[in-house]
Amino acid sequence: MSTYKPLHCELHDYLEIACLCGYTLDIELTDGQRLAARVITTRTSSMREEFLEVETTDGRQEIRLDHLLAIAPLDKSARFGRVVLGDE
Repeated sequence: MSTYKPLHCELHDYLEIACLCGYTLDIELTDGQRLAARVITTRTSSMREEFLEVETTDGRQEIRLDHLLAIAPLDKSARFGRVVLGDE
């Protein structure tokens, strides 16, 4: 596994808002994959890596935060639009 690169605090805030509001996000990953998922929570592992726990039609999964390229809420009443989290 590659070395973990923490997400900037101001960008992490968008994930926290999404979790608190239970948003469904369009999630773009750094490897080119894309998925729609309802966000559940974030967590930090014992190795100090941070993850976003999401629920898709295939069930729950965790995504390491430095694998996120961008997020965009699919909820019409969302408090923010598309946010770029990684290097495009």
